[in-house]
Amino acid sequence: MATSREGSEFVQSLQRGLAVIQAFGAERPDMTISEVAEATGTTRATARRFLLTLESLGHIQSNGRRFSLTPHVLGLGYAYLSSLEWWQIAQPHMETAVHELQESCSAAVLDGQEVIYVARVSATRIMSINLGIGTRLPAYVTSLGRVLLAHQSPEYLDRYLADLTPQQFTERTKTNRAELREALDTVRLKGYALVDQELETGLRSLSVPILDRNGRILAALNVGTHAARTRLDDMTSRFLPVLHDASRKITAQLPR
Repeated sequence: MATSREGSEFVQSLQRGLAVIQAFGAERPDMTISEVAEATGTTRATARRFLLTLESLGHIQSNGRRFSLTPHVLGLGYAYLSSLEWWQIAQPHMETAVHELQESCSAAVLDGQEVIYVARVSATRIMSINLGIGTRLPAYVTSLGRVLLAHQSPEYLDRYLADLTPQQFTERTKTNRAELREALDTVRLKGYALVDQELETGLRSLSVPILDRNGRILAALNVGTHAARTRLDDMTSRFLPVLHDASRKITAQLPR
């Protein structure tokens, strides 16, 4: 969970520059200077300076009055992905899981109150949620998030739940903090998380942890399916062994 570290060594200009990059997204693919200023809580003059600086560095491009990100910004995210030792190890095992189950397989890490997808192998099916590397979803309502949260310390979970403002995505979504804490305790004991239609009606997902050689969690591995296609007992009897096998093989191939 992110914490404030502002002090004498905090570089506010860097923070504001990153905020400008992060202001762009699916809902705001391009913006004017005024829109960037509003999105980042800065003045128009400040937003303009950062936009022009980022444009000169190749991260942003302009088309008349509107600015947008360039593919060059992907280098920032790829630097993180390329630093993950398990990422390339996981890919072939995820492909094997997809081949066996005919469902998409994803891996994610925890970032604040969200999970962020860092690897994905898609099956030839279309889900209404468009998922890809970089996708963020609320941790509490996803199987990936519950696996990742279940492996955090009690103190971390206390802070997480205290800061959480749960949203009711479907009639099945767990929003009670005590119920969520109980669900996380169950995930920790069982070693997997099964979430049934809490994020989206019809969507079921199952996740297991990816551990390092010391038993610490690196990421979570998941398979999602449609409720009309897969029964709940199939998730644990057929999907779970495949996911556990993939997770164990990833751990076994990690460098010592």
